[in-house]
Amino acid sequence: MKIPKLFTHLTFYVLLALVLAVLLGYFYPAIAVKAEPLGTTFVSVIKVFIPPIIFLTIVTGISGMSNLKKVGRIGVKALLYFEIVTTLSLAIGIVLAHFIKPGKIGKSGLAVSDASKYTKHATTSFDWKQFFLSNLTLQVLLFAIIVGIIVSMIRQRELILSYLEPITKFVFKLLKYVMYLAPIGAFGGMAFTIGKFGIKTLLPLAKLMLTVYSTMAVFIFVVLGLILRYYKLSIFTYLANIKEEILIVLGTSSSEAALPSLMNKLEKMGCSKPVVGLVVPTGYSFNLDGTSIYLSMSTIFLAQLYNVNLTPGEMISILGILMITSKGAAGVTGSGFIILASTLTAIQKIPVEGLAFLLAIDKFMSEARAITNIIGNGVATLVIAKSEGDFKPEIKPA
Repeated sequence: MKIPKLFTHLTFYVLLALVLAVLLGYFYPAIAVKAEPLGTTFVSVIKVFIPPIIFLTIVTGISGMSNLKKVGRIGVKALLYFEIVTTLSLAIGIVLAHFIKPGKIGKSGLAVSDASKYTKHATTSFDWKQFFLSNLTLQVLLFAIIVGIIVSMIRQRELILSYLEPITKFVFKLLKYVMYLAPIGAFGGMAFTIGKFGIKTLLPLAKLMLTVYSTMAVFIFVVLGLILRYYKLSIFTYLANIKEEILIVLGTSSSEAALPSLMNKLEKMGCSKPVVGLVVPTGYSFNLDGTSIYLSMSTIFLAQLYNVNLTPGEMISILGILMITSKGAAGVTGSGFIILASTLTAIQKIPVEGLAFLLAIDKFMSEARAITNIIGNGVATLVIAKSEGDFKPEIKPA
């Protein structure tokens, strides 16, 4: 008997796991919260793959290039793209929150949580040294670039590559087998979230949730969609190709859980190894579109919640401050709130204690942030690959 094609796709099992997790979390929350180790363990295992995959991809990619100037051009082009698109995402968040007004609700019915552990770490300045020291991905990226350049300049380059390439293939093959555990990881993460926080916690701040999710959807399908269309690519084809990664991020609330798999998928889609190796890891530190939207919308939400009237000039100032503070969102645990607290501290007009109202729904917002982040980084890689003439399509959506 032939097995239906649907049952041979990992996507089906991840989606099934998410549905079961929601049901378990809703009807048996006490049992669901005990599933947390399934999610955290899966993410931890995937994180083990991130440093070697980044290192091997970049070293083999750069050392295999004959023109090192191209490496620098890709890096500069990527950083320029990141700055333009993240600034655009911040601006969209501010503008839509200003007009939709998600903060025009009463504070009396909102759940209050302890936000002191985030506000005490808030600063009015951005520390680049701390950002780099707390960001392992960035450290591995820089080290790999240096090693790749050195290898490309020595006579034994081909010999070294002959050893590195089979190692790279082995690591990705190992990752492929680990990804079969994705349904279990997604189940654990989603069951814990629903079981501990409950769907009822969404109701008081449903307007904010809906506004953030809608804004991110607009950003993905309109902004990123138009960017891809300019390069003669389809946002729908791209999303179909990374549907498994999106579902994994949805279940685990971590974009890192899909980073190695995304890099592998982008190569199969046609992006060259050097472009994937340079753009994706850098994007995880500097191209956080979803986080940028969340930070800008949350800032305006709190201003509205406390009836703080912001002038156009002050909103431009908020945009400028977020352009700097948002860059540190990838390097610290609980970074979203610390960055938001730093922003509010710098503005000195919106009460920092307002963070206490956002904590109740942050776990549900993290999925939207992570999904938008990973989609945005994939789009950035496709754009840079196309602009460099390093895009040769290999796969189509299933």
